[in-house]
Amino acid sequence: MCWQVYNRLQSLYQGSKNVDKYFKKIKITIIKDNIFEDREATMAWFLNGLNRYITNVAELQHYLKIEDIVCMATK
Repeated sequence: MCWQVYNRLQSLYQGSKNVDKYFKKIKITIIKDNIFEDREATMAWFLNGLNRYITNVAELQHYLKIEDIVCMATK
């Protein structure tokens, strides 16, 4: 993967967006840049960009898919 694409993914963060909008931005970036990473990498990018409080709560939960994290983070 090109380093510019990797940097773009790592620079995404939730900020004032709700969790669903943030997740949609990640999915759009992955599709637009034709990224074929494993799900663990995608989950790590997602968790890294969430607001810190949500990340702290999410890391205590058990999940297997990114959709599980999104659902939990939305709550």
